[in-house]
Amino acid sequence: MDRSRAVLVTGCSSGIGRATAERLAHGGWTVYATARRLDSIAALADAGCRLLELDVTDEETLRAAVAEVVRAEGAVGVLVNNAGYSLSGAVEAMPLDEARRQLETNVFGPARLTQLVLPGMRHQGWGRIVNVSSMGGKLTLPGGGWYHASKHAVEALSDALRFEVQGFGVAVVVIQPGLIRTGFADAAVGGIAERAEPDGPYAGFDAAVAAATAGAYETGIARLLGGDADSVARAIERAVTARRPRTRYRVTGSARLFLTVRRLLPDRLWDALVARTYPQPKP
Repeated sequence: MDRSRAVLVTGCSSGIGRATAERLAHGGWTVYATARRLDSIAALADAGCRLLELDVTDEETLRAAVAEVVRAEGAVGVLVNNAGYSLSGAVEAMPLDEARRQLETNVFGPARLTQLVLPGMRHQGWGRIVNVSSMGGKLTLPGGGWYHASKHAVEALSDALRFEVQGFGVAVVVIQPGLIRTGFADAAVGGIAERAEPDGPYAGFDAAVAAATAGAYETGIARLLGGDADSVARAIERAVTARRPRTRYRVTGSARLFLTVRRLLPDRLWDALVARTYPQPKP
């Protein structure tokens, strides 16, 4: 049977998702760009994308989006799990309903969408599942516990899935961006300010995390070792088009540098290193 070249991309309203949808559409792929609100991705129609409403935390929209692609194309050939966001703040102080929402968006939504597209991929004997993780899926910075937990989970699920579906002709790829200049950091920092408790035990720590997070995207290091959304889109394109894609793609010099440093340093030396940027909460 003919293999479907239809690509389903999540989180296309801005940043990496939008850049990926545009790049793959220009490359001749049939791209289904998705977002929670269709008006936020209307401009992608001009780039040749087909638009679908999809909220990764809503089962009904997940099923409807996959069913539409299957009806039109026979199967989802490539799934790019990009939708996600960062939640910052001390682990103890984070309301659990917000932590659950982080995991629903970054882990369970992509996992459920993967379950829905795999039958079609198995039937046609070919598919690509591209999971956008982060360098934060292999290292952890203070104040990012819940976000890092979600990306560590994406890495682990991808490793298990890669082995389980390889025999069906499906390749699983992890994308690990470093510092990427998008609105990502603004959303993470904004959440800290909304939850701040001026007299709480982590008030000074959370303020320092917000400053460090914002600063990381504004310093010379970000300009020298960072990248933009299209840097990630190019890596995703390589993963989609390669005959035998790599299992992981590190994107930007910051990802390559920090992941190497984290792999080489014992835990306590890593803690000492990050303590140069983040103050440790104390009584």
